[in-house]
Amino acid sequence: MVPHRYFARAFTLLELLVIMAVIAILITIAYPVYTGVLERGKVTQDMSDLRQIGIAIQTYLNDNDQILPDITTWPGTSVMPALYPKYIATRKIFQSPFDKRPGLETDLAPVSYGINHNMYDPTIGISRNFTRVVSPASTFLMAPTYSGDPKNASSWSGTMTNPPDLLVGGAGETKGTHSNGNRINVLFCDWHVENLTFGPPATANTFQNTTLAPFHWDPRQ
Repeated sequence: MVPHRYFARAFTLLELLVIMAVIAILITIAYPVYTGVLERGKVTQDMSDLRQIGIAIQTYLNDNDQILPDITTWPGTSVMPALYPKYIATRKIFQSPFDKRPGLETDLAPVSYGINHNMYDPTIGISRNFTRVVSPASTFLMAPTYSGDPKNASSWSGTMTNPPDLLVGGAGETKGTHSNGNRINVLFCDWHVENLTFGPPATANTFQNTTLAPFHWDPRQ
């Protein structure tokens, strides 16, 4: 009696093409979800960094008669301590997750955030004195600071020894850090952090909450 033979059936070319097409469709569906999850994680980390810096500044103010550290040295370095290393032990807190530069733990470490220039501007006249901020809950204190599109690593230039200066309106920033350039996180003078609309388009290179006024840059208001 001739033994029965079993043969493994191979996929046909058509079946392979169908499988590849299904996989491609699944990747197309899953990729936006994956990138969205990654972005939400960065937004959360960015807000956390701002909160931690805010807590450190608040503690610094309590120890220094409510006077902000100098605008050119506020993060602190090994030679000129400020927030670092007494109030913040690691330099990585000063680098936003949207800042794609390599991280460092030296005095050349990236600094992605800047303090509202009006806190220091002599024509404004508050002389870094935080007690002179009239409406802390409405006044911008700090935000990611860069020039142009934040997706470009070259747009970020601040370091521990040369921190960025957050000019009024966010001058030089052409897009927000996330949501297709439409949103940006901001630390206010009462230490809360909000995710604000970047815009409005009618006012170039600025950000503000376009639905809930009156958030502003002037500490005298």
